Amino acid sequence: MTLHEAIQQVLLKAGKALTTSEMADVLNGNSWYSKKDGSEIKSSQIDARVKNYPHLFNKTNGQISLKSKTGIVPKKAIPKQKQVSVTSIGKDLTLMMKVLMNEKNFKAIKSSESNIPDVPGMYCIRIKDPKKLDTVFLNVLAERKHTIIYIGIASKSLQERFLKQELRAKGHGTFFRSLGAVLGYVPEEGSLIGKSNQENYKFSSKNEQEIIDWIDENLIINWVSFSENLNAIESDLIKQYLPLLNIAGNPGVLNNVRVLRNKCKEIARGEPKA
Repeated sequence: MTLHEAIQQVLLKAGKALTTSEMADVLNGNSWYSKKDGSEIKSSQIDARVKNYPHLFNKTNGQISLKSKTGIVPKKAIPKQKQVSVTSIGKDLTLMMKVLMNEKNFKAIKSSESNIPDVPGMYCIRIKDPKKLDTVFLNVLAERKHTIIYIGIASKSLQERFLKQELRAKGHGTFFRSLGAVLGYVPEEGSLIGKSNQENYKFSSKNEQEIIDWIDENLIINWVSFSENLNAIESDLIKQYLPLLNIAGNPGVLNNVRVLRNKCKEIARGEPKA
């Protein structure tokens, strides 16, 4: 990855403008770009690179932002003398996906949740130790040779969808409900009776907090800020990685997950046991 590509990805992930010093701190803390001599990236180096790519970046009051919300600049907007150095749309999407899925970029939730931006994007969730799951799920991850348990999109806000709903149960998070079921939790009996939505079961407040504590202890997360073709990209990634808890569009969906979720729905609906 070139330095200007790395700068693009830092800004995409942040979802906001940053100073060159802030970007230098981020890049010195990850492996997206390394200088040949192994020395740290300086803010002056980032500033110089930004000036060389005015078609990619804006600089206002000392803060750098992307000219395009996706980091992708239409070819007609690229100066002719720069065309050799600028990635194509296809390559740029590939780069973004590499940033999202690279295991080195995943962080503990508590240390990174305050950085999840209020912008559209994609997210991925891994488990630190698959042995924390039931044997059947442990074996599946071993066969798939990764620790990915969920891939999702936030069409409006990563902060609202990913953090609040999926990780903190403030709303109707599909991942949170599936994980709770897999961990052996069930909703309160009859809690969906009389409600229009008969799918979105909830756990008790006590159980929700126990699931959140388990999430904080056992999962690591990553995300990228993005807004173009989210559904198509999510579909491709799910087909490629077969995440453990994804159901819709997953060729490798586990019947065990479906059975546990259906059990939760039946209990919440107050349906008689077979």
